[in-house]
Amino acid sequence: MDKLFSLEGRVALVTGGSRGIGRMIAEGFLRHGAKVVISARKAEACDRTAAELSSIGPCVSLPADVSTVAGVQGLAAELTRREPKLDILVNNAGAAWAAPFDEFPESGWDKVVDLNLKSPFFLTQALHGALKAAGSAARPAKVINIASIDGVSVNPLETYSYAASKAGLIHLTRRMSLRLIQDHIAVTAIAPGAFASDMNRAARDQGDEVARRIPAQRIGSTEDMAGAAIFLASRAGDYVVGATLVVDGGVSLSTVSRPS
Repeated sequence: MDKLFSLEGRVALVTGGSRGIGRMIAEGFLRHGAKVVISARKAEACDRTAAELSSIGPCVSLPADVSTVAGVQGLAAELTRREPKLDILVNNAGAAWAAPFDEFPESGWDKVVDLNLKSPFFLTQALHGALKAAGSAARPAKVINIASIDGVSVNPLETYSYAASKAGLIHLTRRMSLRLIQDHIAVTAIAPGAFASDMNRAARDQGDEVARRIPAQRIGSTEDMAGAAIFLASRAGDYVVGATLVVDGGVSLSTVSRPS
């Protein structure tokens, strides 16, 4: 029980790990003993974050653009060259797009759906061998998909492709989990609410105002997100398969106007 939430000796990859929710998760993993590889499209930001997080534990920068299958495969090839076994994969890289229904562009659909839904599937597929090599019946490897409460309940903002992609990712998590648990890989998801990030600028820049519309009366913290991810990644979450953990302070349950 003393080691229930320990990640000692585990290797994790966090996509979109240079900032926001990805950085929160990477920091939490490091503080619980994991070696963490972070990936992001912008190399300079990825390198800078890895250098900062290295004061906590071993953190490696591996910049990559996972918005295409070629980029996914390149990241997987470089990672497995360095780490033939991967204990934890966090599919966090994502994008959003908002536009009125009659004006919503194909580019805003394809960019978001490709990154939020297509890339998690193909990155997991590309790293299947490394995850399988790390997993066992006694200690499965983990895949954690970062969805959103926008895939659970309806946001009033006109983010059509974002909502569809996150709802799809939640169902994809369930479908993938049934296949991959056969290989001792437990697939789960987290659906965050309002956390301060470049994607959720309202929570970042007007946190007090957003908090007034959240039942818990605050936006999410680094500890909230890290704690959820550590639970799923550690021994504590080994028997959780296909579930989506909603971490939103009660927003998705409330009838009050949702924070955007």
